[in-house]
Order: sequence, then structure tokens, then C-alpha cells
Amino acid sequence: MIVFIDFEASSLSKTSYPVEVGWVFEDGQDFSCLIQPAPDWTDWSYEAEAIHGISREELRGQGRPVAVVARMMLDTLSGHDLFASAPSWDGKWLSALLRAGGLPRHALRLRKSDEAFFEAARKILDQRYSDEQVAKLVADTVHESEPAMQAHRALPDARLELDRLRLVQLKSCQIARSTSGDLSSCPFGT
Repeated sequence: MIVFIDFEASSLSKTSYPVEVGWVFEDGQDFSCLIQPAPDWTDWSYEAEAIHGISREELRGQGRPVAVVARMMLDTLSGHDLFASAPSWDGKWLSALLRAGGLPRHALRLRKSDEAFFEAARKILDQRYSDEQVAKLVADTVHESEPAMQAHRALPDARLELDRLRLVQLKSCQIARSTSGDLSSCPFGT
């Protein structure tokens, strides 16, 4: 099943680490939590804190231990297709979390959300449209769904990606209906 993941982090520096994780499955099941910093995680940016609104005090008091979060992610997300809007950043923080939790850093792998959107549109539109046309549909949909103010919290940002997937599917179904009348590959039926 498709799962969208997002992290909030201590900063965007080389030594940054995850402070919050959120994920949402394609069927809507979701989870999020704050992450207590590992002992050697000392990086901190007050600019990042101003964006996501999570303080170090909150992490210490309300965050879950790194090893617990890492194990929960591995147990819950293994075997699923994992996507993130920025897999290079989110993958960095996922890797840091897994390593700090005593797990292999590549135990879970992220792909770019746009790949999930493209694959969903391609499945519905079959070969009636070129890859370029499908990519344009995806790019236009992502652009049109850009919120005026991004939440900059893990779960709402992951939910935005799920909303985009559903929007791409809906638009693809509308195109399929208007061009061929064939809705057999539409997840919404009609």
C-alpha cells in the first residue's frame, strides 16, 4: 500500500535530525509523534523552530525515544511503498533515525511523491496519453494544490500528499470518462 511520510527537523544543516514524523496510508490510517533527540543530536536552529513550532523542551517532555520510533516505523511500514515530497531531505532524517535506533539505515526507502502520482495517473489513463502528458497532469495538479500556507508539521504535510494523490486520480478519471468512457481502472468507480 502507498504511504506518504514527512519529517520536521532540527534544521537544514548537515548535522540536522528529525524532531517529528508523520505518515498516512492510502486508506487514510495515519500516525505522528515527536521524537526525543538522541544523546549526540545537538544541532538546533531557532529559525526551524519558528517554522514548525516545536521546541526542544517539547521534544524532551513529549517526544518518544528514538529507538521506539525507529522500531515502530520498521514494524509498521516495511513492505509498503513509501513516498515523500522531498525524499532527499526526508530520507536523510529517516536514515539518521534508523541508525540512532540501532537499525540499518536503509531498512526503509523513500521515493518521490510525484512518482506515486505519475503511476496512479498512468494506471488510469493506460497508454492513451504520452508520458509527457501524464507528467504535465501531475505537475499541474501539484502546482494547483499548493496551499497558501504550508502547515510545516509532519502529519498535515503527509496528508497533503495523500490529497494530491486522490486529486490526480480524480482528474485522471475525469479525463478517462471524457475521452473513452472507460472507468474500469478508476478507484472511484464512476
